[in-house]
Amino acid sequence: MATHHASPGEIVDLATWAQDVPNEKTKVIVKTDEMELVRLVLPAGKEFADHKVSGPCVIHCITGEIECVAIGTTQLLASGQLLYLMPDEPHSVKAVVDSVVLLTIIFKD
Repeated sequence: MATHHASPGEIVDLATWAQDVPNEKTKVIVKTDEMELVRLVLPAGKEFADHKVSGPCVIHCITGEIECVAIGTTQLLASGQLLYLMPDEPHSVKAVVDSVVLLTIIFKD
């Protein structure tokens, strides 16, 4: 079964995203040649270790609390907070508690 991606103009309800945490439903919301929006569902303790993306990215904590390691420092992001990273910046993300994260990646030409 194909993954549903949001269409231009389609409303994506961020308020209901946390309902997937027990089932670990990480999903790509939108993927185009220019950008990708990904909902990461991270149960407490889950980590995406040491990775990087080719374009600038935004890590936005929708619910919960996450620990981000980037640019030589560790920072905690709570619900409603975000972190912007430059292209090719190595980083890791770890859930302190059950969390939902919106990852926005802009692809370079």
